[in-house]
Amino acid sequence: MTIKEFARLCGCNPQTLRYYDRMELLKPVKVDSWTGYRYYEEEQALDFVKIKNLQTAGFTIEEIRGLADASNEEIYSAFEEKIKEAESRLRNIKRIQQSYQYEMTTMEKRIETWREQITKTLMEYDPTEEFGVDKEFYEDKVIGNVNAFFDDLIRKKDDANFSLTGYPDGEELEPEEEEIDFLKDPHYEMLYEVHGWEHVKDFLGEMPRLESNTEYALLFKVNEEKRKTGFANTMLGVLLAKYARGENRKLGCNVTDTEDGENHFWLFKAK
Repeated sequence: MTIKEFARLCGCNPQTLRYYDRMELLKPVKVDSWTGYRYYEEEQALDFVKIKNLQTAGFTIEEIRGLADASNEEIYSAFEEKIKEAESRLRNIKRIQQSYQYEMTTMEKRIETWREQITKTLMEYDPTEEFGVDKEFYEDKVIGNVNAFFDDLIRKKDDANFSLTGYPDGEELEPEEEEIDFLKDPHYEMLYEVHGWEHVKDFLGEMPRLESNTEYALLFKVNEEKRKTGFANTMLGVLLAKYARGENRKLGCNVTDTEDGENHFWLFKAK
């Protein structure tokens, strides 16, 4: 039988038979060396039924090859094993379904607890002397955006990338997971530095504008009294509000202890 005739017998199209041939599942009994035409025997339709049903049941190509010469009893046994596997997967899915709501509720409570902790810390922090910003700006641009960040987390039900040292404000903020020595890292170039300052407001107006679609890193080495959650968040909030609002960029902020008793600041840009 030609491939078209065999395809009609099997109720499939010739493309399926060519695919089975390439996968070495069902080879034609003869291939004309001159025309390349494939020829099949009627008895091979039984092999086609076996292959089609195994494939439909989710058996892999390798598994189907291994059952090519199997008896009907062996095929039935293979189906039983596949059924057991499917039942096991179904039980696992049901367990996941049952735990889904519990985990979602737990996540919401966890995020809300974090919101309360960080908001309390920020409310206790007075940025006026350090940054020269008023209460309205601080509550709107800094604390307001922290709350917006947590609202977004609750919508996404995802705290995997949460950090207490930064928040988004229409921007992508990524505090460093591992402390990087930006002063030695060849992937960053230094744009600005200032040393021996008392308050951030002393140099804030001198910083260069942050360009869009660019990754920046802020490095502070400061006295212990400045190492507070409110310090880093306020710095990011001030930058986003005054220099870089409404555009895409990455901002990272590392705050570490000073080594010489003086306050230091560096601004880096990723190369």
